[in-house]
Amino acid sequence: MSKQAALTLTDLNAGVACCPPIAEQPVSADMAAVLAPAFKALGDPVRLRLMSMIASAPDGEICVCDLTPAFDLTGPTISHHLKTLREAGLVDAERRGTWVYYRPRHGLMSQLAALLTSAETATT
Repeated sequence: MSKQAALTLTDLNAGVACCPPIAEQPVSADMAAVLAPAFKALGDPVRLRLMSMIASAPDGEICVCDLTPAFDLTGPTISHHLKTLREAGLVDAERRGTWVYYRPRHGLMSQLAALLTSAETATT
């Protein structure tokens, strides 16, 4: 059983951001507990590359069969990293036959980006 806080996403179409950027206001303890697992998952170079490949997939999703050859790692190791990304709420997975297809959860990625937005990046 995971000890992580339950992941709660804000409806980004409601016009209300999940939280103000950290450059404007400190992050609440509750919000930090929700978002920290996603940042932690992205802190690993392999997972960051996997996330990049999934997020930039031309069809909006990518098969694990296309991810694995890009790394000099075993299939079980890649599966472990993908599981970490799933548990952090960064990707969704769908099994189709023997393969699993991954797609990004854009809402969470937008929340992470909004949190890291500074006044300088917002104006450029």
